[in-house]
Parts: sequence; structure tokens; C-alpha cells
Amino acid sequence: MSRTLRPGDAGYDDARRVFNGMVDRRPALIVQCLDESDVAAAIALAREQSLQVAVRGGGHNVAGNAVCDGGLVIDLSLMHRVEVDPVRGRARVQGGATWGDLDTATQAHGLATPGGVVSSTGVAGLTLGGGIGVLRGLYGLTCDNLVGAELVTASGERVNATAGENPDLLWGLRGGGGNFGVVTTFEFALHTLGSVVSGLIDFAYSRDFLKFYDEFAGRAPDELAIDLVVHRLPTGDPVASVFACFCGPDEAAAPVFDRVRSRFAPLRDGLATRSYVESQR
Repeated sequence: MSRTLRPGDAGYDDARRVFNGMVDRRPALIVQCLDESDVAAAIALAREQSLQVAVRGGGHNVAGNAVCDGGLVIDLSLMHRVEVDPVRGRARVQGGATWGDLDTATQAHGLATPGGVVSSTGVAGLTLGGGIGVLRGLYGLTCDNLVGAELVTASGERVNATAGENPDLLWGLRGGGGNFGVVTTFEFALHTLGSVVSGLIDFAYSRDFLKFYDEFAGRAPDELAIDLVVHRLPTGDPVASVFACFCGPDEAAAPVFDRVRSRFAPLRDGLATRSYVESQR
């Protein structure tokens, strides 16, 4: 049975907090669901009371879409089960799971699906928004790997979406946003993945480095995901920081990174072989 929280209840303030601390909204009711029936009941209550609805998966959205003022929050955070079928290469994931939950479960079998780069991010929001991460070069976006979903619609109906059942709905869910219903279960295709070589490398900022980086990124192998941030140190010195993750064996990663190091000496080199789970934290 679900737990309901109202203003003044113990746990209410914790339940309404989201990742972005600047978001300070106070819903009239928070329903912490345990299963699909709880979700359907919460939707029915919101419809009867004409309440605005927000759905909380991981609560990581920077705009604070997981919470609303004066409305009803459908909180899925207690629905975080992950079931992995290593033979079929599939994972079934409840709507309140985070990428930390999913990565830990799949990596126990040497498998992974493209996800975000922050383990506390919710699986639901990232998937429904498209989803980009370090496996993008090899396996595409998160939504490209979504093969099925179970959801509760605004009418309270429980619906399956697969290639063979409601395929148009599955097409819409794959990056089309969260307006088709409350997704209670996602099913993903999985891929073999061992350790990765990842970390942060700092270089002195220069136009030469930016030109080199542009060329390097354009020719990077699919196994390599890199992102560049230009900023200043407390001293005022400009720095080019490269966040890198090579999703392949050490021996394949070494010549790729050596190409950068041979041209520009790093100010700091944090590259190391890590488990995928560790790298995602």
C-alpha cells in the first residue's frame, strides 16, 4: 500500500526535495507508490480533485519537474527494482530506479546499456528525454535501447508498449518526453562491457589546443566519449578540462590518449582503468 504525505507530516520535506536545491515547491499531497495499482489510484485521485500532477523518478531534472506547488506528486522512488536476464541481454527496470541501481545490477553480469554520467540520475527521466552518456558512440542514446515499457495512462489504464504491441506509443516514449503516462517499468537491451579507462585531464588553455581538440574529437573512435570544459583556476589561469571515457580494453585506449599527451603535456592526468560502475559515480 502506498504512503501519503501532506504538509506537516514527518518526511514531507525530505520527500519534496529534488536535486536542484533552488527548487522549493510544496505539493498538497505526495503519494509514494509501491506498485502499478498505487500509481493508478493516485492518478484517479488527482483527476477527481482536479490536481496538477508531477511524477518523481530520480528527482534529478534541473527544472524541478518532479515536484509541483499545490498539486499531487506521484513518487516512484520506492519502485526501484532491477531484473537482469543475461541470457536474453535484457533488463527490466522500475520507474523509480537510478542509473546507479541499473549499472550495478547489469555490471554484475558484465553488461550495460547507455545511460547518464551521474549515477543518482533517474532512469525514467533520462530515458524519456533521450539520454546521452559515454556509450553513445557504440550503442547510441538511452532511448535507442528501450525495447519495451509498461505505463499507466491519464485514464488509469495499464498499457504495454513494445515493437509488437502499441508500437507507436513505444516510438513516442523513446525520447518524446513524459507526457504519455506514468512509466512504471522500462525494458532495455544490454551490451557486453568490461572495465573502462576514464578520468579528467587538465591542459593549459590555448587556441592551438582547441584546434587540436576539434580535430581529435572528430576522428575519435566510437569507444571514446569526451567532453571539454574551459574554465579558470582560482589563480585566474585558463584551463581546458577534458572529461574522457574509453569504453574498451586498456591496450586499445593507450594509443588514443597518447596522441593527446604527445602534443600537450597535461597539467593533471586523472585517467585510470576503472569499473564502469565506479566511472559513472
